[in-house]
Amino acid sequence: MNQVIEREQMQFDVVIVGAGPAGLASAIKLKQLAQEANREISVCIVEKASEVGAHIMSGVIVDPVYLNELIPNWKELGAPLTCEVQEDRVLFLTKNRAIKMPIVPRAMHNKGCYITSLGVLCRWLAEQAENLGVEIYPGFAATDVLFHADGSVKGIVTGDMGIGKDGEPTDNFQAGMELLAQQTIFAEGCRGSLGKKLISHFALDRDSQPQTYGLGIKEVWEVKPENHKQGLVIHSVGFPVDYKTYGGSFIYHWEDNKISIGFVMGLDYSNPYLSPFEEMQRLKTHPEIKKMLEGGRRIAYGARALIEGGLQCLPKLSFAGGVLVGDDAGFLNMPRIKGSHTAMKSGMIAAEAVFNTLEESQESYERSLEATSYEELFKESALYKELYKARNVRPSFKWSLWGGSIYTMIDDYIFNGKAPWTIKHHGKDHESLRKASEFTPIEYPKPDGVLTFDRLSSVFLAAVNHEENQPCHLQLAHPERAIDINYKEYASPETRYCPAGVYEIVEENGKPRLQINAQNCMHCKTCDIKDPTQNINWQCPEGGGGPNYGAM
Repeated sequence: MNQVIEREQMQFDVVIVGAGPAGLASAIKLKQLAQEANREISVCIVEKASEVGAHIMSGVIVDPVYLNELIPNWKELGAPLTCEVQEDRVLFLTKNRAIKMPIVPRAMHNKGCYITSLGVLCRWLAEQAENLGVEIYPGFAATDVLFHADGSVKGIVTGDMGIGKDGEPTDNFQAGMELLAQQTIFAEGCRGSLGKKLISHFALDRDSQPQTYGLGIKEVWEVKPENHKQGLVIHSVGFPVDYKTYGGSFIYHWEDNKISIGFVMGLDYSNPYLSPFEEMQRLKTHPEIKKMLEGGRRIAYGARALIEGGLQCLPKLSFAGGVLVGDDAGFLNMPRIKGSHTAMKSGMIAAEAVFNTLEESQESYERSLEATSYEELFKESALYKELYKARNVRPSFKWSLWGGSIYTMIDDYIFNGKAPWTIKHHGKDHESLRKASEFTPIEYPKPDGVLTFDRLSSVFLAAVNHEENQPCHLQLAHPERAIDINYKEYASPETRYCPAGVYEIVEENGKPRLQINAQNCMHCKTCDIKDPTQNINWQCPEGGGGPNYGAM
């Protein structure tokens, strides 16, 4: 863009990027601390989705342990936690059989937890935050970080609206804003674009292991009453993937005859012909699962990367002027397949550390301190103990399903998660992909439109929308690599690992060309993670674009 953009500025004590469980818990805790200290502080949340919760997707079973701490009277206030877990099952699936495991691992005991929609829960948390005076601005995408002259974080920039594909302003151009703060809390979720930039800029991962990720694909079905058992929780391993591939399913029976069914695959898989979306469709053809869904209808679809590395992959959490919370840092407890409660607690801890740095004088806007006590408070917390006990489970699965399962039982029942060692992860996910010449293409069955579906009809259910005239938010650092490396050496894996059909190979003048259908993007971030040469960079599109999940 040739034009110099002049942006309005707004100043707050704290700016929070992302209205998920971590960001909202941070905001609520900050306001609570201010009330206790009889102080007034200004807190602002920016959220790239069109409304709070529209981009939120998770399983989801919520452990209310930290909600009890943050808002003890949440039941009286009408929190949407009403479907309590009644039964846990773990199944081992072969192609045609479902073997019920006699022991449910302790990490998968969900007594006292609730099946719900995380998007709906976040909308309720947003109401509680606003009641405390927090300002929330949905539809505003944070696209860049502002720095003071001394290198500390000064705030964020919200994206310009109405930039055409040529990079120049259109007639509908609207400049973004600069939001300045003493402290900025980054709560973007897994593989946040600004979090990724900050980790690199400050070398926050210097002393941690490379982060590892999974891709979760989820559908919500409305099923026949006779196929439904409210409060039933099922997890499975085995079919549809082989024993070398990390993956499994979840099936949660919640209210109104609804079932959430999902498949999670580790993004450390090696076969470029694998398609997580197609594996999810195959999962539903298993006799045990098919009988639950028969006669029902699919009412929602979504996909999201999840951060799996755990304690040994956490970066440094604070830097001058800001902190990372939730899955922007990586607080998911993978053995429990839960990150909502851990995200909330990380936000609450960060809020305490941030509050202690806030100065009442306006001069404080000219400098930004580091909330150094964040790390200390985290290491003294129950959250640290929880992640410490879980730290060896995910990396043990580099020894296959059998090796990981055996180790997990030993770690759980003999060492209680306190083994005197820490297992290293497999390495970087994008480096685990091997050349296509080492594998045979996988012929997946065609969808029947009743039980199994294609990507485009699935994306339609997610109500994905982006203004078509805006610049593509999926940037190739080296466009030639799409054909010279990905196509020729890896058979264009982006056309299979993307759960939204964003990438396709088309013929142009007799030659292959990568076409990017950015308007389909569900913001799952898988391409940013799995591309073998790290050539794809996911950037925030215009605010308000992307999926519009209802009660996912």
